[in-house]
Amino acid sequence: MSTHLKEKEEQILQILEQLAEENKGGKPILIEGRKDAEALKELGINGQLIFAKTGGKNLLDVISEIEASKTSEVLMLLDFDKRGRELTENLKQHIEKIGVKVNVHFWLRLSSLVRKEVKDVEGLAKYMKTLKRKIGDS
Repeated sequence: MSTHLKEKEEQILQILEQLAEENKGGKPILIEGRKDAEALKELGINGQLIFAKTGGKNLLDVISEIEASKTSEVLMLLDFDKRGRELTENLKQHIEKIGVKVNVHFWLRLSSLVRKEVKDVEGLAKYMKTLKRKIGDS
């Protein structure tokens, strides 16, 4: 069995578990869209989600929704590709301007673990299944 793949799986599962705990504790997760929500649900994350790109939302709509949620911190989990990184940086700056803490810790850790293998949040659930299969096959 590939110990590297097993360690990677364990690290990702640990991050997802911590993310789920923070989310369950009342911190909303900012994601891009519905497919991301489905993937997170598949991975056991069922708390409040805020969509950044669903239903023709613009930046102001997203900021308003975060303000209306009365949260002091939002967990950011946008895609891992170039556009996702740019959107993360842009939204982070705007959200911090309204006095809400932006937590990109989970995004950074997941991004560094999945590197080029997963470009978006919606691909995370499928990736975990593939990883589990590869570990089982080795």
